[in-house]
Parts: sequence; structure tokens; C-alpha cells
Amino acid sequence: MVKMEIENNNKPKLISLFSGCGGLDCGFKDAGFVTVYANDFDADAQAVYTLNLGEIDGRDILTVSEEDIPDGDILTAGFPCQPFSNAGDRKGVHDSRGMLYKECMRIIEKKMPKVILFENVKGLLSTKYIDGRKLPDVIIEDLSIIGDVGYNVVYDLLNAADYGVPQNRQRVFFVGVRKDLGVNFSFPDKKPKENLALKHVLDIPEDIPNQTHWEYSPQALEMVEQISEGGSWKDVPYENLAPRFQRIRDNMQKYRSPNFYRRFSREEINGTITASAQPENCGITHPTENRRFTIREIARIQSFPDNFVFIDDTTKNTVAMYKVIGNAVPPDLAKCIAESIMNQVFLGGSLCQ
Repeated sequence: MVKMEIENNNKPKLISLFSGCGGLDCGFKDAGFVTVYANDFDADAQAVYTLNLGEIDGRDILTVSEEDIPDGDILTAGFPCQPFSNAGDRKGVHDSRGMLYKECMRIIEKKMPKVILFENVKGLLSTKYIDGRKLPDVIIEDLSIIGDVGYNVVYDLLNAADYGVPQNRQRVFFVGVRKDLGVNFSFPDKKPKENLALKHVLDIPEDIPNQTHWEYSPQALEMVEQISEGGSWKDVPYENLAPRFQRIRDNMQKYRSPNFYRRFSREEINGTITASAQPENCGITHPTENRRFTIREIARIQSFPDNFVFIDDTTKNTVAMYKVIGNAVPPDLAKCIAESIMNQVFLGGSLCQ
């Protein structure tokens, strides 16, 4: 992808909804966009966003009037993923959070930016709307007829590791381009998976901030100490497992062979970093040390640059950072998509590969 140079006053303006700590906005900034409005209700995410990217509106989006939001060229939204996540109850649109994309639609209809981008978890693709239709079909239909012109919408399930992020993390992206622009958007080509293994990520100079970690509970630590590099809970002798793990081990087929307490090796690309940072749910354990990854290590696994700082002055803040980083869109993935949008929509495709 060819790098773009655009004067500050000519940069496309970004409206960022459900911004989190700023992973998506960080990538779009690097690609030449300027954020004119950001919003997120989570106080921990707000604090990190303000520290790194600037002002953010902390109000509940339900209370934000369209008139409070400046006009923009692109609107992005990573609306809450929990209702659609495989790790959650999968209530989908029956969960009140699952309808928050309708708040995005309200604002889009008023602002009609040139481009919209939605990001969410893989589970959204199999979610049904309240009338039985597939939710992706509903989103596409809603966007295709909104306003006077509507949007041409495409979506794809992307793995962050295919775009330079040292993490196997699948997320679905919807990109809509206003129909009057005559652009059919194409997602960027995949990149070679070079230098993405953990051994390329974990060598961090001592002067880089946020090298603190959230201590494991004594029970979790006892499990972790029995797991070898590249292994999981299946390394633990049966007699050393807690009763509930023994029950699962007794009937692996029933429980679909879960891979709890995964400890990725230095030669592997790490799995998805989740907001909960619990060893049962994600590969959060260091390959060779009996601890969680540090805040900086998971930030690197999410592709945040080392000058993007987090708040770890108390144990409470340290725990909160795992949440906000796990919820973020990897900046390098965001940048790849943003560059494609920049080239295809705002630069007329002249720099597209």
C-alpha cells in the first residue's frame, strides 16, 4: 500500500462511536484521517483515549443528540459485542446492547457521511434479528435505504494476523460507501504472516512503560505451573485437577474438547486477547513465566505502538487495562482498512494496488 500525504485541513473527518480506548482511531489517524468526534461510555476507556488521542464524549450514546456531533466524512462504530460473542450468552438483539447499532443508524441518517464502518465479533454473523432474519442482512438493508441515497455495503470476516497483527483474532467488518460516490469497496489483500510469533513481540526494552501484570489467583497459578510452553490444561495430571475440570476431562466430547489455560509458545502466533483476561478463556499466560502477560505485552499483541500509554498506577487500574485493550480493534488492522478506504474513496483509487 502506498503511503498518502494529505494536508491537515484536507484530511477526511472521522466520527468515532463506541470508540473504546482508541485502537480503531489510532489506526485511522496513522492512515491520514482526523477524528472530529469520539464517544464511549466506559470510564476506563475514556481515560486511556484522552491520554493518547484527545477529547472524548463520555455520555451514553442514547442521550447524545445528532446536533451535538459535527459533520464528518466517515463514521466508525464498534458497538458492544457481548450480545453476539461466543463467550457470552448470545442473546443478540434481545439484549438491549444488541440494538445499539440502531443508535448508529440514527446518527448516520442525520450526518450521511461518505463512508461507514462497523466492527463486531464473529458471532454477529449467525445472529438472528427479532423477526427471524439474519442480522447482517438487516444491517445491509438498513444502510442501503437510509437517507436519500443509501450505502453500498460489503462485509467480511477478517483475521488480524492476516494484516500484520501478532494475534489470531477474527472480527467482522462492514464497510458502506454512499451510493452517489459510485465506489464498490474492496477489503485489503492479506499480508504474509512474517515475524508475528511471540518471540518477536515479547522482547521489550526496560524503559517502555506499562510492564506490570495482573497477578493470578493461587488456584490459577497452581494450574499454570503445571502447563508447559505451548500446552494447556490437558498437561495437568488428572488427579491435580479441580473436580469441575475432572468432570470435563471425563467427557471431552460433551464439552467440545475445550482448550482452557492455553499457554502459547514463543514460536506461535498468540490467540485472541479477550477483555476478561481469564486463563480459561484466552491465551493470556506468558510462554515461559508463570504469570499473565504484562499490559505492554498484550498491547503489543494487539499491535498498539509502544508510545501508546496505559494507566497502571493501582491494581484496579491494571485490571481495567486488560479490559480496554482486549476490547480494542488492533491499530495495525484498522490502519490497513483505513488505507484502503482512503485510497478507494477519498483519493479516487489512484493509489490502490
